[in-house]
Amino acid sequence: MNKEEIEIIIQPDGRVAYTIKGVKGAACDSISELLEKLGRVEASERTSEYYERDGEVDVRISQL
Repeated sequence: MNKEEIEIIIQPDGRVAYTIKGVKGAACDSISELLEKLGRVEASERTSEYYERDGEVDVRISQL
């Protein structure tokens, strides 16, 4: 199984950029949706992995 990770960069001016790696297909959309709730989206770009097919990914978030 490929390693799945999210690279998050906080820039000096406070803007945040992230890249989702190791998640193929539209499965990364649910991860992006969660991260985009943290602020306003200025730009969005899909990587080549988005257009690859892979098994289903289940994303669950629970609050304590």
